Amino acid sequence: MSSTTSSGKESFEVFYSEVKEIEKRDSVLTPKQQIERLLRPGSTYFNLNPFEVLQVDPENSLDEIKKKYRRLSILVHPDKNIDDSERAQQAFEIINRAWKTLENEETRKKCLDIYEEAKERTDHMIEQKRKKQKKDGRVSEGIPEDDPEKYKHAIYVMTMKLFADMERKRQHLETRDMEERKRKREAEIEQEEQMSLEKEWAKNFEESRQNRVDSWKSFQSGSKEKKKKKIMGFKPPKPKPESR
Repeated sequence: MSSTTSSGKESFEVFYSEVKEIEKRDSVLTPKQQIERLLRPGSTYFNLNPFEVLQVDPENSLDEIKKKYRRLSILVHPDKNIDDSERAQQAFEIINRAWKTLENEETRKKCLDIYEEAKERTDHMIEQKRKKQKKDGRVSEGIPEDDPEKYKHAIYVMTMKLFADMERKRQHLETRDMEERKRKREAEIEQEEQMSLEKEWAKNFEESRQNRVDSWKSFQSGSKEKKKKKIMGFKPPKPKPESR
């Protein structure tokens, strides 16, 4: 059991050291590597976190974030990457979007709220781990998050998860709203068609009614004319001469 635990710890240590190496390498990426980082598979969700896009700590000041934004925007600018200008433009837009999010006080606060929630959830997770260790009598072993760097990484992972969850909720609400608008529009079209049919029916009925009235008037007029002709065409019989 202890050998399995030891092996697990070693595997985690290897994994974590690889992650740290990647983070360290990413901080000094070349223009081409920065473009790859921002457009890599899964970047849609990674890029939801503006702190991740600009490679800054959420607790950095706005001035520090601005400096990093400027350095990155120069690195990936399409004019500086003519051989890959289309992808450079995409990366440039991603960086600009992240900066605009953090530059705005309201949206930056929302992002910081997500970061704070990530810290709270991470602290709760750590508390649960400690309780379990105490229950199992393994308090002396400690937990990976006792290391400040690993604690920071755990917050980073939780932050990414919360940004992804928020985006999924947004997409769900957007889809639901779109379907609702579609149903509403279909109902409006159906109502408009029904009103059009009723209007057409009323118009046809009025026209046919008028035709019936005109027909009846014509019939009545014809009947009177015939009677008149009969009267006008009547010739009384000649009186017979008296016989003497």
